[in-house]
Amino acid sequence: MTARYAHSLPWGTEIVDGGARFRLWAPAQSAVSLIAETGATTPMTKQDAGWFETHTDAIPVGGGYQFVLTNGMRVPDPAARAQMSDVHGFSRLVDPQAYAWQTPDWKGRPWQEAIIYELHTGTYSRAGTFDGVARDLDRLVDTGVTAIELLPVAQFGGNRGWGYDGVLLYAPHTAYGGPEGLKRLVDACHERGLMVLMDVVYNHFGPDGNYLSQYAPDFFDPKRSTPWGAAIAFERTPVREFFIHNALYWLEEVRCDGLRFDAVDHIKDTAEEEVLAEIAREIRERITDRHIHLTIEDDENSIRLFQFDDTGSPHLYDAEWNDDWHHAIHVILTGEETGYYRDHIDDPVGRLARTMAEGYDYQGEKSAFRDKARGKPSAHLPPTVFINFIQNHDQTGNRAHGDRLVSLAPAEAVDAALTLLLLAPHIPMLFMGDEYGETRPFQFFTDFTGDLAKAVVKGRRSDFGSHESYANAARGKEIPDPNDLATFERSIIEPAATPRFDLVKRLLAARRETVIPHLSSIGGHAGEVTARQGAAFRVSWNLDDNGALVLTANLSDTPVTISLNAGGTPFFTTPAGIDPGTGAMPPWSVVASLSLQEPR
Repeated sequence: MTARYAHSLPWGTEIVDGGARFRLWAPAQSAVSLIAETGATTPMTKQDAGWFETHTDAIPVGGGYQFVLTNGMRVPDPAARAQMSDVHGFSRLVDPQAYAWQTPDWKGRPWQEAIIYELHTGTYSRAGTFDGVARDLDRLVDTGVTAIELLPVAQFGGNRGWGYDGVLLYAPHTAYGGPEGLKRLVDACHERGLMVLMDVVYNHFGPDGNYLSQYAPDFFDPKRSTPWGAAIAFERTPVREFFIHNALYWLEEVRCDGLRFDAVDHIKDTAEEEVLAEIAREIRERITDRHIHLTIEDDENSIRLFQFDDTGSPHLYDAEWNDDWHHAIHVILTGEETGYYRDHIDDPVGRLARTMAEGYDYQGEKSAFRDKARGKPSAHLPPTVFINFIQNHDQTGNRAHGDRLVSLAPAEAVDAALTLLLLAPHIPMLFMGDEYGETRPFQFFTDFTGDLAKAVVKGRRSDFGSHESYANAARGKEIPDPNDLATFERSIIEPAATPRFDLVKRLLAARRETVIPHLSSIGGHAGEVTARQGAAFRVSWNLDDNGALVLTANLSDTPVTISLNAGGTPFFTTPAGIDPGTGAMPPWSVVASLSLQEPR
């Protein structure tokens, strides 16, 4: 059985009888034309509110086209589904219904089953493509992963990059395989029971190939800015529609199972309903026949987007990346104290325990690093609202040399951290290579040229004073050049069979068999830190049936004696063979227990 899907876009192109419709919002232009690769030009009709439109058969499916502005400048379609080559060239007319889906009956998976694997398409395989990822899916399934999360794939400048500088937000990157390759990957994932989550960047556009300001300066708000450039004017209807439909496009036409919204603390607007809420509401109202999961990254530790009905289903968003958990565990494992780690150095073990019991560490307290209050109370939220990780693309790649945690901490310490990550009732996320202990770095790489390339290198080498002890100018010159091909190539992972891989497989099997079946019965205010002794602690989560899930950990290199829970049955220990009856916790150890009868 096959099926074909298309999402109707207010911007860009639609296949219609007799050709295709082309539409562009260009309020700063008095005239706009459509030009084909052959040079044939078709005038576009000016409509109300700055829109230009034409219906024509001058561009065949698969053919290239651009828009010609009043001054003769040619620009790509900002809502193109594909490019012929790079961000500056011709857009490619795509018939979205040309792809025959092999998994039309796929309904997704409940959020409680999510075990996320974050990956970068370009460095996940030597091929650097969607097809290269697809060839390794069976290994991920065997590991126990249930969802892959793709770093942004929208077309960005050059061939190499993290994806957070995208400028054509509807066009899967040409170097990765375009929309056809992405759809094959999504189909292959669904055939194997894997969800696909897409990382989308709606807080800014990249510096290379963004032509919107040339014909639609009203797309941006000159009164506001972001750390990466001009702020977007989400209050304006065409702008709002651009992003709402982009989200729907990834879910309805590309058949992704969810979206991760990057740095939403930089998405601001003054509309009565904020754009983030409207996007989620539209998605929830339109897609009701399968599981869709929406997550955010928010440095403000806000809670306003997390609202649930009586069954636990989200009205808006499912979950948020929990940087607090990462920062606390990182300080414990590495001893690093600079940058945002400053906020967690006074009592990292206590802060970690709090995040495990309550979600956020900062719930309104003043952040020394940010010099302001941060966060809202979060203990009332279920643990599955929080996505935890021992590293991700940011926390690894934004180090000067892209060092992975395995090169910064003892192996037994990382094993203990992974045990806490994978057996706690929060949603765990692995960064590609975590499962076997990848030692190759994940570095910051781009593919810019000229003055932009020089600016990126200069900016990169001046950034590390607040992140690590890397402010020394001489050492700063050692920081890899992001535009050097070797920087990219050093970041390509090389999967291997290791003892760490065996541990992660056993942990995920234990999560699947023992933890996940009880997640729906762990609600808000379920977690509590019930014991603390030096670097050791115990956290317990109440189950609806008066049982409890309990994790006890010693996160230090010396033994600690701490009372263990009475009545609980251990189902996993790291290292193996710990006798929980003695209360003696060896260095870097974790005991996971489950009580289904006795109350805490």
